[in-house]
Amino acid sequence: MNPRQMRQAMKRLGIQQEEIDAKEVIIRLEGKEIVISNPSVSKVNMMGQDTYQIVGEESERSLDTKPEISDEDIDTVAEQSGASKEEAKQAIEEANGDLAEAIMKLKKD
Repeated sequence: MNPRQMRQAMKRLGIQQEEIDAKEVIIRLEGKEIVISNPSVSKVNMMGQDTYQIVGEESERSLDTKPEISDEDIDTVAEQSGASKEEAKQAIEEANGDLAEAIMKLKKD
């Protein structure tokens, strides 16, 4: 069956399919996320019910609330902001690991 005939048959059955130009799909679970990179996403509507079909490269990542902070990160923030290492570490934690935000925060204080 050619694609045109397939679309017509699906239309007769009340099925509509739409391709979605997604960049990344994230499924959040308790304690982790499933990340699908370079996805091909199809939205299928069957009798008013939407279903999504996703194909792509799957990976998992933890939803650890504490960022990993290295001594190098602490040294960088301390040097750039003129703050102590303890203040730098605390600022990095408050900025969820974002070094630039931590430096800006310390320079404002």
